[in-house]
Amino acid sequence: MIAIGGAIGTGLFVASGSSISDAGPGGALVAYMVVGIMVYFVMTGLGEMATFMPVAGSFERYASRFVDPALGFALGWNYWYTWAVTVPAELAAGSIVMKYWFPNSSSILWSAIFLVLLLLLNVVSVRGYGEGEFWFASVKVLTIIVFLVVGVLMIFGVFTGRGVGFHTFNLGGSPFHGGALATFSTFLAAGFAFQGTELVGLAAGESDDPKRNVPRAIRQVFWRILIFYVLAIFVIGMLIPYTDPNLLKSDVNNVAVSPFTLILQRAGLAIAASVMNAVILTAVLSAGNSAVYASTRMLWALAKEGKAPRVFARLTRRGIPIYALIVTMVIGFVAFLASLYGNGVVYNWMLNAASLTGFLAWLGIAISHWRFRRAYVAQGRDLRDLAYRAKWYPFGPLFATILCIVVIVGQDYTAFTGGHVQWAGVVATYVGVPLFLVLWIGYKLVRKTKVIPLQECDFDTAE
Repeated sequence: MIAIGGAIGTGLFVASGSSISDAGPGGALVAYMVVGIMVYFVMTGLGEMATFMPVAGSFERYASRFVDPALGFALGWNYWYTWAVTVPAELAAGSIVMKYWFPNSSSILWSAIFLVLLLLLNVVSVRGYGEGEFWFASVKVLTIIVFLVVGVLMIFGVFTGRGVGFHTFNLGGSPFHGGALATFSTFLAAGFAFQGTELVGLAAGESDDPKRNVPRAIRQVFWRILIFYVLAIFVIGMLIPYTDPNLLKSDVNNVAVSPFTLILQRAGLAIAASVMNAVILTAVLSAGNSAVYASTRMLWALAKEGKAPRVFARLTRRGIPIYALIVTMVIGFVAFLASLYGNGVVYNWMLNAASLTGFLAWLGIAISHWRFRRAYVAQGRDLRDLAYRAKWYPFGPLFATILCIVVIVGQDYTAFTGGHVQWAGVVATYVGVPLFLVLWIGYKLVRKTKVIPLQECDFDTAE
């Protein structure tokens, strides 16, 4: 439920509409499926490492042990940044959602209320985070199931009185719109939608019996998420033409044009907009809850290894890294920019920055797994002793590595094709890349680290 809660949110409920508008239903399906397959390989590799060595802040530890401490340093701070900027982004989105019911209310007020709620869920004990995530995820899963059932019934003529053929899906003679480049341009939205699945590995260090439960979670949750996304996009593509102007307006500023809302309204549910607004609010709070947990644990892990100020390694009696949590929540106040510069603009900038750094995190996990398996074999260890073994090695990590690099480099190619470079958008999209390189190269120069030889990778130290 933690992985589902982190990975199903506004990327499905809202952004799926603009993805279909840009690339057509076929292009959106391809983008989500390709990114989903890549995430599958990242997840299985992470599962192999997390069951062998379940530690909080796992991504940083694995990169430091099996690749290079400098990569671990950069990956850890990059992942912390990813989720730290997601906190204010989700708070800003939450304030926008509330304006649907209270149009004249203050963005600062709602951001502050949600910030306090997330703090309370995370400050008492890790159980508070898990319990909150369970119920947030339950609402989203139930909504998607209802939507899929209603949508499929509409395709077969229930509610509408007549069946729906493939003419809407194949509008214009093809389900693809804008060609290969349009499909490629939706990869960022797909990547943002799937981010959060890796929280299973991060939470392994605080879970009960990770050697049994983490593999089960990874095997089950990915396929459920992929099915949710693929079926939902297929249903939307069957019922709403990609030329529908409402899809182009699909963003968190206007829940009334969410593709979920549009289809439920066409099924005769008069209060569809209000219902979906409430669901989107739970999705936003769920993503914010995951962001607080993930960034707090990563900052704690960095501090414990001496890669962040030691004060952030301090725990309360209940095992909460309180100072790391406080810093994360302080950064959440950046959400107040939403009331100063316009809610939609701030949200989109933060979404773009968080999305690309998420691909960097997946890239680091894929490289770490490739090195983990090579070092494991090089040291004469038996693969049959692993509690969970990733399939399709070495194709899996190599495929994930190549695809992540391609998406990172080509993400905002459209900014350079119009004759006039849109530098503001370029900076928003790529800001995570130079930050990552500065951290990586800077740490190598200061600490003079090198890539760890396979025979020297540490498999024996528990922490």
